[in-house]
Amino acid sequence: MRLADLDRDGALTEAVEGLCGTTRAGFLRSATLGAGALLGALSAPALAAEPSPALDLKILNFGLRFERLQASFYTEAEDIGTIASMSAVKQRWAKTLGAHERAHVRILKQVLGKRAEGRPAFDFGEANQTDAAFTRTAVAMEDLTTALLTGVTPLVHDRRLTAALMGLLTVEARHAAWARHIDGRDPAPDAFDHARTLHSVKGTIARTHFIAAPPRTTAHGSPRYSG
Repeated sequence: MRLADLDRDGALTEAVEGLCGTTRAGFLRSATLGAGALLGALSAPALAAEPSPALDLKILNFGLRFERLQASFYTEAEDIGTIASMSAVKQRWAKTLGAHERAHVRILKQVLGKRAEGRPAFDFGEANQTDAAFTRTAVAMEDLTTALLTGVTPLVHDRRLTAALMGLLTVEARHAAWARHIDGRDPAPDAFDHARTLHSVKGTIARTHFIAAPPRTTAHGSPRYSG
């Protein structure tokens, strides 16, 4: 059996690329899958950025941007009535996750202080306008957050931040499992989670077009949740 036979959506290949580079990942995709081959590929030196305070700042600010995106996604769904249209069980789930994401934003802003980036504008289109679309997108977001934190937490220079991000990672992993259960999916489909790089997740978010250019307006009010 080849890696390509198992890795239909490319997630494992992307994880190997992040660790070992595209050439080795391309080889693995066509190679026979076995414990020796996979462990050999993953034993190569990781091509990650050297931990530093500057990288810590970059990771935290991207984390803040992503948490703001999630918090705004849940809050907007509540404001427009999508969550109210759900069953009581799903309402509890959606409201709990929304409250957690807003708390994550507040904590990251406190940690970053004046170094925190400004809040971008968001446009979720139809992604949170129906129960089905909201749930599907929430599952993808929570899975992506877990993969991102798995990838960036080992790169953090400040050990205190590492401990804090580990606490965030475990909560986001519970979010992902809960979201999958709500959507009728396997909460733990794999024996190992696959890490995602900062660059990879940036690309994924960019393709959603959820982060939009600020609209031109003469109004001076702010949305209920501004992060």
